[in-house]
Amino acid sequence: MIRFYAPDVATTCLLPESDSAHCVRVLRMRAGDALEVVDGRGNLYRCVLVDASPRAAEVDIREVVALPKVWTANITVAVAPTKNSDRIEWLVEKLVEIGIDRIVPLRCRHSERKAINVDRLNKIAVSAMKQSLKAVLPRIDDMTPIADYLRDEHSASRFVAYCDDTVERRLLAREYRPGVDTAILIGPEGDFDPEEISTAIAYGWVPVTLGDNRLRTETAALVACDTCHIISQFASK
Repeated sequence: MIRFYAPDVATTCLLPESDSAHCVRVLRMRAGDALEVVDGRGNLYRCVLVDASPRAAEVDIREVVALPKVWTANITVAVAPTKNSDRIEWLVEKLVEIGIDRIVPLRCRHSERKAINVDRLNKIAVSAMKQSLKAVLPRIDDMTPIADYLRDEHSASRFVAYCDDTVERRLLAREYRPGVDTAILIGPEGDFDPEEISTAIAYGWVPVTLGDNRLRTETAALVACDTCHIISQFASK
C-alpha cells in the first residue's frame, strides 16, 4: 500500500497539498479507499479517505501503529556536499533508506559547494522514508561551517574519516560501539585541511579509516553509515 506523509495528521486529519494532489489526481483515490500515513516521528496511521480534495484530502484515522526505527542509538553523518548536486541528493536518499538520524552538510576549507537546497533534500528524504517503509524522518541541517559543528557537537562517539595516512587512524569497523550515539565526519572531494583535522582531534574526534579502498565523498558517507548498522546487527544476534 502506498504511504503518504502528513506530520500533523493526528490533529488535522488532513494530507498536505502535495500528498493530497498525488492521492487524488495521480492515484485517483476516492472516498472510502484505504491508505496509510506516516508522521515522520515513528507513527503509522491506517486511514480511510473521507474527502478526496486535491488540495486538502481528509482522512478518518482507524488505527495508530508505533513504527519506531529499527536501530537503537542515533547516527549522525556530517558530510561536505559534492560539487555535483545530484550526488549529494543520491546520498541523502540512500542514507535515509539505510537508516540515519541526522545529516549535517558541512562547509569546509576545500569545499567546492558553498550552498545547498535544504527544502529539496527534505523532499528527497520524505520520499525515501516512505519508499523504505520507515516512519521516522531524519533531521537535515542547513549548511554548517565545520568549525561551528566541531564546537557544538556532543555525541558520545565522534569519528572523522581522513585519507592522509600521516595521521594515525583507526578502523571504524573496530572502533564503533553499538548502542552509543555516534557522529561521523566525511570531508569534501579535496579532503579535510590538516588544520581542520587538528581542530577535530583537539575536540575529541577520533581519526578513522573506512578500509583500504579510496572512496568518493558520497560513497564514504554511505559506507560509514552502513558500517554502523552492520556491526549493530551482528551485536544484536
